[in-house]
Amino acid sequence: MLSKIIDNKELQIIKGDITEQSDIDVIVNSANAYLRVGGGVSGAIHKKAGYELEIEAINTAKKLNKYPLKVSECIITNAYNLPNKKVIHVLGPVYNQDKPEDFYLQQSYINCLKLADEQNLSSIAFPSISTGIFGYPIKEAAYIAIKSIIQTLPTLKNIKLVRIVLFSDNNYNIYKDTLNTLINSET
Repeated sequence: MLSKIIDNKELQIIKGDITEQSDIDVIVNSANAYLRVGGGVSGAIHKKAGYELEIEAINTAKKLNKYPLKVSECIITNAYNLPNKKVIHVLGPVYNQDKPEDFYLQQSYINCLKLADEQNLSSIAFPSISTGIFGYPIKEAAYIAIKSIIQTLPTLKNIKLVRIVLFSDNNYNIYKDTLNTLINSET
């Protein structure tokens, strides 16, 4: 694990399973536009949470006139069988399709952080948004994710802990190196 304190808030990068973050208030689901059970991270989250997660996500999005989700939009639901209070569902950009993808990826992280903060939650865990079937290159995604989080942290009132949870050693090492590079370049 790598941990850095930024503006009296903690940013952690860990290798693990996002569905096992029992000390985190809200986890982020890399959703598809129609909030259906998907593969990868989304599939794992839905499998552990149970079928109610998909039903509530779709109904919530429809109620908020956000169905289907647009790129970088997010909604929040209960977490059901997950060990968290809530799940934020966000539609990240498809690489080489949703232009400008760097802007949309940045907004995906910022929108999730702001929504969690507005809900008076104190901790949030992210996967690596858009780097699975959406094809975002991991090194570019790590840079955008970490920079977006670092820039947004000072604006948050309630969030005290942001964790990025990576499943593979390779992705963990890329995010860890990116955080160290960004922190060292700002000092």
